[in-house]
Amino acid sequence: MSQNRNIIIKIENIPKIGAKVIDENLKPVGKVLDIFGPVSSPYASLRPSTQGIGKSLDKILYMLPSRKRKGKR
Repeated sequence: MSQNRNIIIKIENIPKIGAKVIDENLKPVGKVLDIFGPVSSPYASLRPSTQGIGKSLDKILYMLPSRKRKGKR
């Protein structure tokens, strides 16, 4: 049975839901599922994208900025 567990991380800047999370080597770690907690000290729920995420948990992670869609004019 596969266990899909979310990880809770402390965040400094509030990302958008669905933002991609990467490590210092630009390897994808997961996606932001939810943001919660006080505004002064927010947390995010992260859905891991890899099995080997354990190595990244004690390091600083980064959020990729989302691309803005070009609207029809």
